[in-house]
Amino acid sequence: MKVNKNRCEWPQDDDLMIKYHDEEWGMPCHNDRTLFEYILLDTFQAGLSWRTILYKRKNFKKAFDNFDYKKIAKYGARERARLIKDAGIIRNRLKIEGTIVNARVFLKIQKEFGSFDKYVWGFVGGKPKSNKWKKMSQIPATSKESDALSKDLKKRGMKFVGSTIIYAFMQAGGLVNDHVVDCFRHKEV
Repeated sequence: MKVNKNRCEWPQDDDLMIKYHDEEWGMPCHNDRTLFEYILLDTFQAGLSWRTILYKRKNFKKAFDNFDYKKIAKYGARERARLIKDAGIIRNRLKIEGTIVNARVFLKIQKEFGSFDKYVWGFVGGKPKSNKWKKMSQIPATSKESDALSKDLKKRGMKFVGSTIIYAFMQAGGLVNDHVVDCFRHKEV
């Protein structure tokens, strides 16, 4: 899996990180459930490493009903109590609560725009913004697009959607292509 390919340096030699980089990160995503998954995972990443979240991803999927935002939006006290006891995820009460709030806002956005996909891609003009970074140190933590999307999501009531988290979401969902130019994935996405 690691042989003979130039890639971004952030996966290092971690097989799971390499798989995520090579097969998923930066691929334009237009599936609402997957977009919600990225928001959920990036919410829990706040203050932590992506590696930590990626290694708990299967646990998050199980704990949060396969990232079904319709079910999550209906979570009550029983589900909150179950999640705070689940050692397989990040047991942060505010992030759990924020995820439930975010699922409810997500549904409202879908209703208003027809899909979350249509809403979120509007912030990049409907196509990925392809950057031409030569090294990882050039990649910013935020952009004017992530600032605008973050501001709008906050206005709508979402939690844990600061510009840095939203920029990470945009990278994951392929709204921006931040693979360095000599990475084999840069041209593919």
